[in-house]
Amino acid sequence: MDSGMQPAGIALVCDRQGVILKVIRNELNVGGEVKPGQMLIQLVDRGSIGKALNFLVELKANEATFDWQINVAVGGKVTTLHFGGAVVEGLLLIFASQTRNGVLELYEELVRINNEQVNALRLALKDKARKFKTRSEQDGSLYDELSRLNNELVTLQRELAKKNVELERLNSLKNQFLGMAAHDLRTPLGHILAYSEFLIDEAGPSLSEEHLEFLSIIRSSSDFMLQLVSDLLDYTRIESGKLKLDRRPTDLVALVERNIALNRVLAAPKQIQLRFAYSGERLPILIDSGRMEQVLNNLIGNAVKFSAPHGTVDVYLEKDDDQVLIKVQDHGSGIAPNELERLFNPFSKSVKGTSGEKGSGLGLAIVKKIVEEHQGKVWVESKLGEGSTFFVALPVGPANPPEEEESVSRRLQIKN
Repeated sequence: MDSGMQPAGIALVCDRQGVILKVIRNELNVGGEVKPGQMLIQLVDRGSIGKALNFLVELKANEATFDWQINVAVGGKVTTLHFGGAVVEGLLLIFASQTRNGVLELYEELVRINNEQVNALRLALKDKARKFKTRSEQDGSLYDELSRLNNELVTLQRELAKKNVELERLNSLKNQFLGMAAHDLRTPLGHILAYSEFLIDEAGPSLSEEHLEFLSIIRSSSDFMLQLVSDLLDYTRIESGKLKLDRRPTDLVALVERNIALNRVLAAPKQIQLRFAYSGERLPILIDSGRMEQVLNNLIGNAVKFSAPHGTVDVYLEKDDDQVLIKVQDHGSGIAPNELERLFNPFSKSVKGTSGEKGSGLGLAIVKKIVEEHQGKVWVESKLGEGSTFFVALPVGPANPPEEEESVSRRLQIKN
């Protein structure tokens, strides 16, 4: 987004029960005409009510939360928005945008509200509370009705919370099942791939053209299935919170050079040239080199997949004061704007490459998780007919979780 342009989004002020008190902005037309007095959960898709309640619980507990992806109705369609929130003057300031960066920019804009606006809001809320109390005293039946409705709402929230717990349990079972199934499938698929390659190499000259084609289909299909199973194992491990990074001081330049050399073998059948541009000094950085190899393999492999034969793929490495930036650029057909938002979502639609290559739909979701575990970020810029560029930004310093700091410091002392 260009500087100076306000991010499109929705911003609300709610009480601690999630009742909307004020609509600050709603350019996205979320939920049609949003009015004070509505519940926040009335704006979200039915399947996301439990997630919205969890969002409110975390917001009240931590007084700030960001990057919740919740489905809402926008223009008559269900759309995933990125939500964030902060507790201000005892009230809930809730905001959402179509992108994660948009949420952060929207938050920065909202915190610039001056003290006069805040004071005016506080006075208005006090006046509303006073009038409500007066009406309640004058009309006991209205108060009783409101109490009844509130009790029903609390009961509904409890039931939703219970269902959410059950959904989390089922999701955990699903991840466990996928992990077990993928693990059990990987060994026989590996055997099928190995035996098919052996038969092609050893018996290929004596086989008919038709039989050789059958073996080639078996080899390519088992190779694809083995990659899919490996991606499923990685994704279930990430989803269940079992992704553990083994961060060690690593020469990032050497890591990228080695990965490009390996991918040149895969690019050779399409006669695609891989080029690497970096003119600075060596870059020692604390990363899990194996996982970062996985990130590079996915991004460079995708660039080769979506490049036309005889094309080029460029890999750049740049260093700023506090971060290092990896760019992987292809010159293929590009990505449609409506597909960019869900590109890093798991099980997104996998498009075939220029030579019919297939993907699992999990690779970029795994890339995003690995990069974010390194306290980095990944994004893409693309133009139809011109190609795409994927960016990975990693912190230069030891960006480690608190529990890792001591062990990493010991490793550095031993290495030195």
